[in-house]
Amino acid sequence: MPLDHSEIFAGLDPDDSNSIVKAFAANSAFRAAEWEELTTEDNPYRRPVRPDDLAWLNYSKPMPAAKALKLSALLGHRMLRNVYDSGLLYLPPTAGTAPETDGAAFYNDRNRILSALAAPVLERHLFTLLDGARKPLGSSDLTHLKREVREHHQQRLAEPGRAFTTALGTKDRKAAATFVMLQLSAFLPAARAATGRAALGEYDATHPGVRTLLLDDYRTWAGQHEEYRALLEAAELKPTAAAYWQLYLGTSLARGNHLHWLSHNREKYPEFLGAMLHHKIEEAADGPRFAEVFEDGLGLRTGLFDGLGALRESDLDALVDRLVLPLKALYGDQAVDRFHQGFADARWFAQLWDEDLTEQLLWADSIELHQRKAEALSKHIDDNRIEVDLDTFVESNEETSTTHVHNEHRLVMVERGQMHFWNNTTHKIEFNEGDKVLIPVSRLHGSTVLSGECTYHQPIIPEEMYQQF
Repeated sequence: MPLDHSEIFAGLDPDDSNSIVKAFAANSAFRAAEWEELTTEDNPYRRPVRPDDLAWLNYSKPMPAAKALKLSALLGHRMLRNVYDSGLLYLPPTAGTAPETDGAAFYNDRNRILSALAAPVLERHLFTLLDGARKPLGSSDLTHLKREVREHHQQRLAEPGRAFTTALGTKDRKAAATFVMLQLSAFLPAARAATGRAALGEYDATHPGVRTLLLDDYRTWAGQHEEYRALLEAAELKPTAAAYWQLYLGTSLARGNHLHWLSHNREKYPEFLGAMLHHKIEEAADGPRFAEVFEDGLGLRTGLFDGLGALRESDLDALVDRLVLPLKALYGDQAVDRFHQGFADARWFAQLWDEDLTEQLLWADSIELHQRKAEALSKHIDDNRIEVDLDTFVESNEETSTTHVHNEHRLVMVERGQMHFWNNTTHKIEFNEGDKVLIPVSRLHGSTVLSGECTYHQPIIPEEMYQQF
C-alpha cells in the first residue's frame, strides 16, 4: 500500500521544529505509562516519553548547560534514544500482542520519517551546550593530545567516581547496586551499538585497520552476552532491551546518545573516534569499580569487565597514532582538534553522569530523612505563613505518573488516598493520608495511585529555603 504522506505531515508546522518533536513523540509506543508498565520486560519497543509534557517544553532551540539534569534533557534523551534505536534490530523474548503492536509502531514508515526529521532538532537542543562546556586543547600538536589522553587515563585510574564510593556506602547496597546496574544497561549496549554502526562502510584505504578495530570491539561485546545476562540475573533483571526504561537517568541515556550521535552522523567520524577512546578509558578505569559494587550488593563477582576494559597505558600513544595520524593526512591539523572535541565532550557527559548518579543514590537511600525534612519544611511554611507556588493533583485508581524529574525542589503531600512512590525496581514506597516527602530538583521518580482517588499537593520550595533544611 502506498505511504500516505499527508497523514504523516498533518499538523506539522514547517516554521516550528518543535511540532516535529511532538509528532514523533505521539507514537503509540511512546505513550505515557500505565500502572502495569512500570517495567516492560517482555516488550523492547514500549518506551514511555511523557508526551503531554511536550505541550510546554520547547525543543526548537538549544538547551543551556544549566538544564542538563532537568526535564527537558531527560525527555529529550528518551526521544533521541528512540530515534537511534529505531534503526537497530530488537526482538521480544516471547510472542505477544503488546510487543507486536508496539513493534509495528516502532518500526513503521511513519516513525522512520519522523525520526529522520526529529533527530537534528533533538541533537541541536541536547548537544549544542557542549560548545560552551568544552575546554579547548590549546594546540593542534599530536604530542599535546597524547599527553592529555595519558593524563586523563592516569587520573581516572587514581580517582574513582563518587557514584561508586556512594553506592558502597549506602544502607541498602542491593538497591544501590541494582540501580547502578540499570544505568550501566542504559549506556553500555548503546555505546557498543554505536561502535558497530561506526564500523560500517568502505574506508580502509584511507584509514587502514580501524574498521577491524571497531568490528573487534563490537564482536567482543557480542561475545560477552552471557556474562552480561548473568549480571542482570544477579540483580533479578531481564536482558530485554529497554526493559527498565523508566529508571534510566537522563545522563545514562546521554552517554550512549552522544556516541550514537557521532556515529550516526558520518561527517563526525573524527569526533566519534575521540569519544570512543574516552569510553575505552572509562571502561578500563570503572570496570573494577562496577565489579566491586556488584559483588558487594548482588553477591556476584562478574568477569564482564575483564575483556571489555582491556587497555594498557603503554598502548595509548600508539592507539592515538593509529586513530589520528591517517586523518591528519586527510583533514590536516583540524583532525587533532576534532578528535579532541569528541574526547572532551564524552568526558563532560561522564562527569555529569557521576554527579547525577551520586545524588540519585544518596536521595533514594535516605527517603526517611527526606520525609522528616518534608515535615519540617511544611511546618516552617505553615508557622510563618509563607506563600509558595503549589500544584494540586486529583488522580484516580491506578493512574500512573511516568517517571520524571522536576525543575525545582518540591514536596509531595498526600491529603487524601494512597499512592505508591518508586525510584527503583527493588521496592515501592507507600504513602497514605498525611504523608510527605521532599523531592530535590532533578531526582528521578514516579508514582501510581492505589486508592479509588488520591488528592496530593506539590509545594515548590525555593532554593534558599531548601538550603535551610
